[in-house]
Amino acid sequence: MIRHHRIAANGIGFHLATCGPEDGPPVVLLHGFPEFWYGWRHQMAPLANAGWRVIVPDQRGYGESDKPAGIGAYALDTLADDVCEICSQLGHERFALVGHDWGGIVAWHLAAREPERLSRLAILNAPHPATLASYALTHPLQAVRSAYVGFFQMPWLPELALSANDHALLALTLTGRSPPGTFDETALAKYRDAWSREGALHAMLNWYRAMPLARPLGRRIEIPATVLWGDADPALSSGLAEAGAAFCGACEVVHLPGATHWLHHERPEEVNALLIAFLAEA
Repeated sequence: MIRHHRIAANGIGFHLATCGPEDGPPVVLLHGFPEFWYGWRHQMAPLANAGWRVIVPDQRGYGESDKPAGIGAYALDTLADDVCEICSQLGHERFALVGHDWGGIVAWHLAAREPERLSRLAILNAPHPATLASYALTHPLQAVRSAYVGFFQMPWLPELALSANDHALLALTLTGRSPPGTFDETALAKYRDAWSREGALHAMLNWYRAMPLARPLGRRIEIPATVLWGDADPALSSGLAEAGAAFCGACEVVHLPGATHWLHHERPEEVNALLIAFLAEA
């Protein structure tokens, strides 16, 4: 029942996957690196069956959405503007927001910047942008885990490395720590197709290269929030969950021991039940 659309918002074209009742309350799902809308395939139907109008964009630079040139096109405020303008184009001035990885960073920022646009906020393994530098400084292991971010700042070499051998390194980010079968060959073929699109790797990496342009907001977030965290994430320490929740007035943190960064792929039934219960309170 998933429908695919293309709309113009914030000056570029976006591909959207949607499902659920058109008059249902809207929930936007934001993917992270190196995914695209397909990364939420396990969540879309259950949320739609619970009555939600599910909206899943390929974020700028990813999948079938446009890939504007220049690092400045991927500044954090611009990424947050994308979400607001997509929803405004669809007639939704207020919506629930769920974000994973980079999608979660955008969600954290938007909740701090324009809380009036959001009804609820759910974060999956994504640090609050205002915690990134300070947490790494006080937790040396996290600094080591984040070393790849420095590599991604380099020009062109990361693109060469990530495209080599049919995108073997990118595929390994998905399969390396997740249980066998989490990402089958059908799924990996879809990801490789998305990564192979002209300009995709360069645009995806520009999200990281634009990090110095970000102006993280430390404002208190008063809308209801939840953080779901796979504690076996090899890149992000579990303490980042509480560090982000500290910016919220009301935030429940749920740790999933044994789950990795890809918790919504590995344990979809558990994650879906938690999301549906949280969103239903709206």
